[in-house]
Formats: sequence, structure tokens, C-alpha cells
Amino acid sequence: MGFRKTFLLHVDPSLWKEIEAWAQHELRSVNGPIEFLLRQAVQKRRHNRDKNWDPTKAKGNQNFPKQGNI
Repeated sequence: MGFRKTFLLHVDPSLWKEIEAWAQHELRSVNGPIEFLLRQAVQKRRHNRDKNWDPTKAKGNQNFPKQGNI
């Protein structure tokens, strides 16, 4: 894996304790569970977006041909 972005994240202390316990249970750093959850959220969003995506209504695609006109 190449470059990894570093950023500051403010987390509720009770949530941090849960994530920390999860990481300790799996003998990982806290970054592991956080990255896993972020990847899951992005995949879910991508799936929902792609399922409901209509290119004819997308911003910036006013000239996109409607289905059947290609």
C-alpha cells in the first residue's frame, strides 16, 4: 500500500473505548477497526448510490443521452 492520509478525528470517549476494546481483542491498533468501518460505510454508500443513480439527473450531465437514444 502506498501513501496513507493522516487526519485528526474527534471521537466520543465511550465510542473510543468500544473501538479500543475491539482493537485489543483482535490484537490490532485502533486504526484497524476505524479503517474497516470507514471502508464498510463507503462500500454501502457506493452500492446505494449506484443502485439509485440516474445519469440523466446527475448534476453536470444535462446533455447525457437517455436510455435508448445511444
